[in-house]
Amino acid sequence: MENNNIELKSSFSGVRVHPNAFVDPSAELDDGVIISQGAIVGPNVSIGKGTKIGPNAVIEGRTQIGIENKVYPNVFIGLDPQDLKYKGASTEVIIGDNNTFRECVTINKATDEGEKTIIGNNNLLMAYTHIGHNCVLGNGIVLSNSVQVAGHVKVEDKAIIGGCLGIHQFVHIGYLAMIGGMTRVDRDVPPFCLAEGHPGRLRGLNRIGIKRSGLMEKNDFDLKLLQDTWNLIFKSNHVISDSLEIAAKGKLDLSSKKLCDFLKDSISKERRGPMPSVN
Repeated sequence: MENNNIELKSSFSGVRVHPNAFVDPSAELDDGVIISQGAIVGPNVSIGKGTKIGPNAVIEGRTQIGIENKVYPNVFIGLDPQDLKYKGASTEVIIGDNNTFRECVTINKATDEGEKTIIGNNNLLMAYTHIGHNCVLGNGIVLSNSVQVAGHVKVEDKAIIGGCLGIHQFVHIGYLAMIGGMTRVDRDVPPFCLAEGHPGRLRGLNRIGIKRSGLMEKNDFDLKLLQDTWNLIFKSNHVISDSLEIAAKGKLDLSSKKLCDFLKDSISKERRGPMPSVN
């Protein structure tokens, strides 16, 4: 990311802009921002303190990037959505703090007026990841190489998604879910779950991820109760809606309730529903 040829451009106080980069005069760059060789920053772009924009990256549209982000070479953020319904609306991309966008990541702005594509904080998007229009990513997420995320996808905090896979539009991936590489993700992946396969199937709880997260040390977390709830929903002879009603009548800790609330939404009208579990 560092480039010894980067020089101070006098029109941007406290900012280093390479002579061969282009920054629109109306762009807002905070102290410590570095714009590398060949990068393009368009109008209506705001970049927060300490963020580094790598060589040949392109930041356009109404794009807001927070502090201490690392944008590697050939990243494209804020360009028009790949959506035939797009009619030129001035939509937004909102990016938080301390994210890393590796080589050739693409993040499209939203489709219709007033809509946004949102990326939270402390996420790692590896090389060739694509984030489609109207997606919402939380915090602490890892997307491995060549993950292709279609429009309107929601990914909750601390999800880990393996490489070389596609995520269908409108899919919802829950908190601390883990998805194996090359999985076909065409349905929701509930929180705490491990998914893998083509077509994708739920394999059980993401026990290693749960242990590494520190949840096991919290008084309000009960792994056995979470496992019992998961078994009731996915391993019993009940349909999911009946299982959720049975679970609601019993004891639920915060994590089990989170799983149940996610599934209530997933099976609601016009939703695709969760991945099925393995037999």
